[in-house]
Amino acid sequence: MTSTEREITEPVDLCLPSGRLNPAAVGWTRHPLHRTALRGWGRNKRWEYWGVVTPTHVIALTVADLDYAAQHQVWVLDRAAGVEVDTVAVVPLGRGVELPASSRAGPVRAHAKGLDIAIDVGQHRTRLRAVTGRVEVDLVSSVPEGHESLGVVVPWSDRLFQYTLKDVARPVSGTLVVDGVRHDVPIEGSWAVLDHGRGRWPYSMSWNWGAGSGRLDGRVVGVQVGGRWTDGTGSTENALLVDGRLHKSSDELAWEYDRADWIAPWHVHDRARERVDLTFTPFHERASRMNLLVVAAETHQCFGEWSGWMADDAGSRVRVDGVTGWAEEARNRW
Repeated sequence: MTSTEREITEPVDLCLPSGRLNPAAVGWTRHPLHRTALRGWGRNKRWEYWGVVTPTHVIALTVADLDYAAQHQVWVLDRAAGVEVDTVAVVPLGRGVELPASSRAGPVRAHAKGLDIAIDVGQHRTRLRAVTGRVEVDLVSSVPEGHESLGVVVPWSDRLFQYTLKDVARPVSGTLVVDGVRHDVPIEGSWAVLDHGRGRWPYSMSWNWGAGSGRLDGRVVGVQVGGRWTDGTGSTENALLVDGRLHKSSDELAWEYDRADWIAPWHVHDRARERVDLTFTPFHERASRMNLLVVAAETHQCFGEWSGWMADDAGSRVRVDGVTGWAEEARNRW
């Protein structure tokens, strides 16, 4: 893997006092080092998304503040039955939401009709709790010794930019209750992924995102890949995680999939297929659409298994066969 982006190793402010992008913040990190307090109002986007894959279920918790509204979600998939339980709350002007300015700087809270989410971040673990009319979630995701995560600043301009933190292959355990039935979440075979975002976005944007976690041949392997939204910015959100060590890639990736058949295999690779050559085979599609004319969104998030390989920093090809996670396409006007 080769990275042409600058690695940041000291704390840095995302924004200048004017609210514009700090040029010194552009780059990537192995640990959360960016102070991401945003100034102004109207185009700011702040969110915490946790995706959890267990041997029996998939769980997704979303707390998002878009300035003019907050959108929260608790979503659960029964993998064997293919049944979804979905609770969404949209709150004007972001009332009832608490999001820290920077990663690990405080608790995350969302309170809305029919939904409560509480996320408490510690140095070595994060507790995830959620309650809806049908679902109760109480999970703990640990941070293994030496574990690294990918932080990237994506600069569209000095006024529009995004800090994204993608943290894959986090062990998780706890309990899930659906319609009164308790399901244990075992530490063996259960993985959590964090998508933490703070930034100021263009009005219209599309992206691809893929993540996966698993244990192969005695090693913990994490896949983190993205595309479209970073093209042409000089930044990418692509990396391989092996036993907690991050191997960053600056290659822009090609995403090939059939929008008429989301369950067909997806292919993700660098142009020359020299450093990344992945196939994603879905077992379930989660589709969501919203069209309020000025504000609209369409997301197809597919859950399944990754196969193929990614190269590490030494150029060795690391197989990811059987790593479980997701791949998605999202289109937004917001």
